[in-house]
Amino acid sequence: MKLDNIDLKILRLLQENSKITNLDLSKRIGLSPAPTLERVKKLEQSGVIQSYHAKVDAAKLGLSVSTFVLVSLAWQKDNALDSFIKKIQDIDEVTECYIITGDGDFLLRIICKDIPAYEQLLFKKLSQIEEVERLRTLMTLSKVKKSKVLPYHYE
Repeated sequence: MKLDNIDLKILRLLQENSKITNLDLSKRIGLSPAPTLERVKKLEQSGVIQSYHAKVDAAKLGLSVSTFVLVSLAWQKDNALDSFIKKIQDIDEVTECYIITGDGDFLLRIICKDIPAYEQLLFKKLSQIEEVERLRTLMTLSKVKKSKVLPYHYE
């Protein structure tokens, strides 16, 4: 799908606020509501827009610990990659999982209630996965930036 300047403006505005009404969106991009809605639908149908989400404050839910964990796999185990990926899917506290290069094989983003809950997760779940050779925790102290808008030239 070829994106023009209007499509790019729509994408930027929806990333900034997915709750914007079609009427407000149409005013901001300079089109009437019907063609604006048609463009949004095309962006959704083509898969450029994948979904809409509510951003929830973890701290207000009592989830105060956020960590990143570097995981090194024991590659000598049969099907280590697929088996690890399958097992990690069942751990709710793992909110993101990336295959990486460098000091580890995976980078996990973990969110949980408190340090005792993280300790339980680390010792009772993560370290019990037989494909795991080494775990290294990187504890977050505070967030200084998290952009919800992809770095793309929208104008």
